[in-house]
Amino acid sequence: MAGLSDKEVALVKSSWEDLTKNFPEYSFYFFTQLVQIAPPVKDLFPFLKGSSEVPKNNPQLEAQALKVFKLTFEFAIGGPIADPTLKQLSSVHVQKGVVEAHFEVVKEALLKTVKEAAGAKWSEDLNIAWAKTYDGVAVAIKNGMKAI
Repeated sequence: MAGLSDKEVALVKSSWEDLTKNFPEYSFYFFTQLVQIAPPVKDLFPFLKGSSEVPKNNPQLEAQALKVFKLTFEFAIGGPIADPTLKQLSSVHVQKGVVEAHFEVVKEALLKTVKEAAGAKWSEDLNIAWAKTYDGVAVAIKNGMKAI
């Protein structure tokens, strides 16, 4: 676990269920938030590069968003990222030119998306649980990037 209490793990699990009920909608929301927060990040994603807006019902967009959320969720409930996965993620982030500030943009968009999906269940505790988990994933990837 990413240093989460049992309560925080339960919150992440519950909100994961809310997210996955309509993941196509939430993946679109996530990428819309990313682009609103930092428009230049579009160029890091082939399916957004050169487009003026985030495409709806795009399988690549949904797959990418699912990777981000699923990795964060799995880190929350199960602990460390497998070494081959970490090496691959770190390598892709280096190749794409991801920098420190990009991790904060993704975190902000992720937390806004969790809040949107949670609706009335949203709480500061839920926000903190996802933030702690995402921070753990980000640190692992950034450490992997430094090792390349």
